[in-house]
Amino acid sequence: MSVLQSQLMCQHCRRQADFLVTAPGLQESSVYCPYCGESISVLLNPEDVGLDYIEDCQVCCRPIEFHLREQAGGWLEAEVRSDVE
Repeated sequence: MSVLQSQLMCQHCRRQADFLVTAPGLQESSVYCPYCGESISVLLNPEDVGLDYIEDCQVCCRPIEFHLREQAGGWLEAEVRSDVE
């Protein structure tokens, strides 16, 4: 099964979504929303290291600003902030 097929199926099948979470290179992490304070699960992509990007909170839908950096051992760390900070 190709990645594209998995992405299309993930909307209908939780098992396929889990496959995407464990895709090589991506790291699952939890961050706290700077607006509502809820812990949310995000996928961090090594290709985004050093970049700033925006992803909406899965709980309150407000835009969270992410800055991604690589730690020792290749682990990714996301710094998050609100757009008003």
